[in-house]
Amino acid sequence: MNALAITLTVFAFLTSALSGIAGLGGGTILIGVFFALGLTPVEAVPLFAAVQFVSNTSRTVAYIKHVEWHAAGWFALTLVPATFLLAPYAASVNENLVRLVLAGLILASLVPGRGDDAPLKPRPSFLLAGALNGSLGMFVGATGLFVGRLFFRPEWRKETTVATLAFTQVIGHGLRVIAYGFVGFSSFTQPALLIPLCIAVVAGTWTGKQLHVRMSDAHFDGLFKAILIVLSLKLVWDSVRGYGWI
Repeated sequence: MNALAITLTVFAFLTSALSGIAGLGGGTILIGVFFALGLTPVEAVPLFAAVQFVSNTSRTVAYIKHVEWHAAGWFALTLVPATFLLAPYAASVNENLVRLVLAGLILASLVPGRGDDAPLKPRPSFLLAGALNGSLGMFVGATGLFVGRLFFRPEWRKETTVATLAFTQVIGHGLRVIAYGFVGFSSFTQPALLIPLCIAVVAGTWTGKQLHVRMSDAHFDGLFKAILIVLSLKLVWDSVRGYGWI
């Protein structure tokens, strides 16, 4: 295993453990590492989708009894058409613009509703999450940050949020793997990277789950929102640097 594969494998374990604890956030850090280490978008995003498919599958298995299946069904209703309609354009989008859009969506999702109400009712939230996953997810790979808030329901326990978000990510990343294959960018052209990364994310998920059970709902709430804020600001920073404004 070369230095690149070792570095990516270590980060895959750490970021998957983070997602195992908080339910999101690790994927965005991992795709950022992919780009920082020199992988191009058409190399990084299909590989990332395959790795995150494995990571979220392991997380779904770990929390399977907590999945809210109706929410996943509404999510898939908009995810499927969005993914395949936009796949042909995935290699041509302006990455810096997409980062800014994502950051805006994440920060907007943190604006509180009235009292304990979520910004949207459940069904519209899940439909919007599917549309965002299938559209913006095709361009930037990581989707947990900007759809995560839509699964943060006041009536759900933290395990339901983690489980349902993980399962919907399984569907989204799986469809991205297929869609990228259709347009000529296979996830399986780098097996020396893909195999150790998949092993690392499974190990990270189970590590994160052990830490997760020790966390109260109140602490989970704070961690969830803190991750959204910090990583949305990181997206803004990366975009500004990409445009050469600083």
